Amino acid sequence: MTTILEQETLTRSKQLLQRAKGCIPGGVNSPVRAYKSVAGTPRFIHSGEGAYVIDEDGRRYIDYVGSWGPMILGHAHPAVVRAVQEASARSLSFGAPCELEVIMAEKICRLIPSIEKVRMVNSGTEATMTAIRLARGFTGRDKIVKFEGCYHGHADCLLVKAGSGALTFGTPSSPGVPAASVADTLTATYNDLDSVAALFEEQGQDIAAIIVEPIPGNMSMLLPAPSFIEGLRNICDEYNSLLIFDEVMTGFRVSPTGFQGLSDVRPDLTTLGKVIGGGMPVGAFGGRTDIMDHLSPEGPVYQAGTLSGNPIAMAAGLATLRELEKPGCYDRLRAMTEQLIEGVLARAASFGIAFQANYLCGMFGFFFTNEAEITRYAQVMSCNSAQFNPFFHAMLGAGTYLAPSAFEAGFVSMAHGPAEINQTLLACEQAFSYLTKL
Repeated sequence: MTTILEQETLTRSKQLLQRAKGCIPGGVNSPVRAYKSVAGTPRFIHSGEGAYVIDEDGRRYIDYVGSWGPMILGHAHPAVVRAVQEASARSLSFGAPCELEVIMAEKICRLIPSIEKVRMVNSGTEATMTAIRLARGFTGRDKIVKFEGCYHGHADCLLVKAGSGALTFGTPSSPGVPAASVADTLTATYNDLDSVAALFEEQGQDIAAIIVEPIPGNMSMLLPAPSFIEGLRNICDEYNSLLIFDEVMTGFRVSPTGFQGLSDVRPDLTTLGKVIGGGMPVGAFGGRTDIMDHLSPEGPVYQAGTLSGNPIAMAAGLATLRELEKPGCYDRLRAMTEQLIEGVLARAASFGIAFQANYLCGMFGFFFTNEAEITRYAQVMSCNSAQFNPFFHAMLGAGTYLAPSAFEAGFVSMAHGPAEINQTLLACEQAFSYLTKL
């Protein structure tokens, strides 16, 4: 399907897509990148610099994907590039302990109040998968509770009513996942404590843990209702279950200490990723000492990884975290995000477009809806996602790179300044104007 804004030639991206389809399923290595839900040709990216990415056809876009969250400093930040270059000169990996992973662990434990010990892994999926295994091993129970629309990676037991790409393609679970793998996964409604309480009343003695994205970013972006997260903590305490925060996306993104810096609630385990790798493949999970000491080699719960804690990812992540500790970073990020969202909302209203947005610090979500507040999965699913598609392409044609799905959060980086925000708002005017003519 050719979109209205592919009147321009996309020679290189089209050629690369055809080549890729011959050797990669769908031509991409992660499903949402295929543009299936928005149609058109996925942009193959050649390079990035600051707040911008440049595709293989030489087009420059203001980037609000940010590698799906990690590029909080912007692309090719000099401090991160320098750290990676210095580390890579000493070898890319050892498969043995190195000082950088100790420094990273110490920093995470210092910055995240609930984490007393941490283990590095290689992806968010690996972090959440192992946190679940650890919770089951520690409690001696099998069942877990997750929330519809929350995405915790593609481990079998978590691919139940998942968000992100699963929602994009209308398949919230996946063939190939045995029924036995999800038999102990219970699903509740995000921002609905009653739905959680009902599960625990029936099966609480068998539930090892609740896993939750405190701020879901895979059904666009939702914010927790007042007392919701506190209520989860109380339920877990009542039934001696563990509370797991999936902060792969929000860790060091929405505050210097992630969601936990904005809340008095302390989880038992936390999963991290994205920002702590500075763009390199990375993940981590950590929590209370008594729980973490159940991991091998201290305890019986097995986990291992050849590239875990590798020096390149540790160097990139540490350089990123050090930059984020500089005064004023999050104030700037918050200000730019507020300016962006307030401007987009004002322009949608001026064109009479039914539109809403959620945002917090450097993270946001768009919704085409008349509802004043979007807090639940069902509301997200009732939004006019079909209207998102022409909006996406109009923004892309005007040089603004958004996630190619109505169900993905967007990200602002420290490299976005007033010039980029103003240019984005001009693109919004064009996009909303175009929607009024459809």
